[in-house]
Amino acid sequence: MHAFPTPGNIPYLSYMAPGIIAQSAVFVAIFYGIMLVWERDAGLLAKMLATPAPRTALVAGKAFAAALRGLVQAAVILALAAVLGVAIRWDPWTILAAAFFLVLGASFFCCLSMVLAGLVRQRERMMGIGQAISLPLFFASNALYPISVMPWPLRYVSEANPMSYQVDALRGLLVGTPSHLLLDLGVLVLALGIMVTLAASLLMRLVR
Repeated sequence: MHAFPTPGNIPYLSYMAPGIIAQSAVFVAIFYGIMLVWERDAGLLAKMLATPAPRTALVAGKAFAAALRGLVQAAVILALAAVLGVAIRWDPWTILAAAFFLVLGASFFCCLSMVLAGLVRQRERMMGIGQAISLPLFFASNALYPISVMPWPLRYVSEANPMSYQVDALRGLLVGTPSHLLLDLGVLVLALGIMVTLAASLLMRLVR
């Protein structure tokens, strides 16, 4: 029995699983800004910025590292979902496509946290901000419930939340609900490009 109709009338546990997978990766990625502040305090960031490597490459490298950790978390959640009987589509190409969208989403939130680190510049503030934004991003998305059942002000927030597009893609690929993969891809790539540029521009501000 569902608390509300899910797209495709799938069991709610199957509907929710992709959102939990996305959140597990975001939870890892969103704290990379704190790690960046720690590297600044240890003098490592200044050394990295003194190399001839472009700042965008440094940001992209950290985003990719966050995405890899997110993939490990996602693998654990997928294994748990299989034990719980969630009807995941285990086709190898489907799993690879889902991993690609997971990398895009985790990279975006990693870069977002680095942007916030460049703005606040203090470890204590970053720890509070990381905790303050990770759960609201999760609940203000389509991770747990369809956008159609949300109050109308929250619908606009969810539609502007990149996590909603990541979850939409994961849900369509992994459990077969109707999705909008091209739109999801376009939004995530655009959002990631913006965040990489912003994070790279704020790195020098962080070490001053």
